Amino acid sequence: MAVMRPATRPSWRKGMDVPNNSETLVSHRGGRGRSAGRCWATALVLAAAVLGARNAPADEKAAPDKPVEKLNGKLVICGGGVLPVQLRNRFLELAGGAVARVVVVTTASVYADTDKMQAKLAFWHEQKLASLTVLHTRSRQTANEPTFAQPLREATGVWFIGGNQNWLTETYLGTLTEQEIRGVLCRSGVVGGTSAGAAIMSPVMIRRDKPQLEVGPGFGFLPGTVVDQHFLKRNRQGRLLKVLDLYRNLVGLGIDEGTGVVVEGKHISVVGESQVIVCSPATSNGPESVQSLDPGAEADLDELRTLVAQVVTKPQITTSSTVSVSAPAAEQPMPEGVDPPEPAERAARVAQ
Repeated sequence: MAVMRPATRPSWRKGMDVPNNSETLVSHRGGRGRSAGRCWATALVLAAAVLGARNAPADEKAAPDKPVEKLNGKLVICGGGVLPVQLRNRFLELAGGAVARVVVVTTASVYADTDKMQAKLAFWHEQKLASLTVLHTRSRQTANEPTFAQPLREATGVWFIGGNQNWLTETYLGTLTEQEIRGVLCRSGVVGGTSAGAAIMSPVMIRRDKPQLEVGPGFGFLPGTVVDQHFLKRNRQGRLLKVLDLYRNLVGLGIDEGTGVVVEGKHISVVGESQVIVCSPATSNGPESVQSLDPGAEADLDELRTLVAQVVTKPQITTSSTVSVSAPAAEQPMPEGVDPPEPAERAARVAQ
C-alpha cells in the first residue's frame, strides 16, 4: 500500500484570485420517487447527517468513532481533462466488458441538446457492449417517469460526462432516475463520471466559487467526502479547504485532470497521469492536512476518514444556510430554451 506524502505543488499561482470569504450554502433537494429499499434509505440518512453537521465546533473530532460498512458497487471518479485509456477501460471492465449494459448521462453538457453531442459520444459508440443508452432530459417531470428511467433498471454501468454539475442535481436529485442509478450500485454495478460527473459523487457538492463560494447537496455516492476536480490544473486547494472548514466531519478529495479514483468496497486506487490530493480540516489537535496520492497509490477509505457513520452534532437542516451577509450567488443560466425551476419549486427541494 502506497504511503501518502505532503503535496508539493503550490495552492495558488502568482496573481491568481483566491476565493473570497463569502460562502453560501444552498440545499434544494428534489422530491423523492417511490422507495428503492435499503440502499436508498441509507443514502438519505448519510446525506442528511453530513449536511446537518456543517455547524460542528472547530474543536470537535473531524472523523466519527466508527465507519459505515463498505460501499455497494464501484465508483470511477475522474478529474476532467483528457482521460487516459486505462481509466475508461477500467470503467468498462467493472461494467462487464463485452456484456456491459452502459447508460451515458449527457445532461451536464451544454451540447446535450445539439447535434455536436454525437461527436463527443464517439468513444462510447466504438465500444463492443451488450447495450448503450444515452440518457438526457432537462425536465424533472420526465426524470420521474418510469419509461425514461427504464434503461437504468438493467444497466451494469452509468457514466456522467462533464459540464455543469448543477444541471445534474437540479434535474435528477430526488427523482426516480436518481433512485434507479442507486439501484445500479446496489446490484454491484459501477457509476463513474468526469469533471461535473465527479463533483456530484459526494454528499456535499461545490456548485460554484464565483462571485462567492456556494455548495449544495450532491448525490452522495461516496459518503464522507467533498470531491473537487481539475484540482491542480485550476489551483482549487483553497476553495476545498474553505468547504472543509464548514464541514469538519468530511475529507476532501481533489482529483487532478487526466486522473481518477477507483473505489471498490473500502479500497481506493489512483489511476492516471497526475495526483489526487487528500485534504482534512484543521482541528484543536492540529492544523489542516494536505497529502498527495500518486498514480498507482492505494489506500483504505477508513484510513482516509472518508466514510462517515455518524456526526458529532446534527443541527436541523433548513432550506438555505448563509454564512456571509451578502446575497446568494445568482444561478448559472440554463441552456437556451430551458426554463430554470421556479423559486417555489426550489424551496420544496429541501433535504429531509
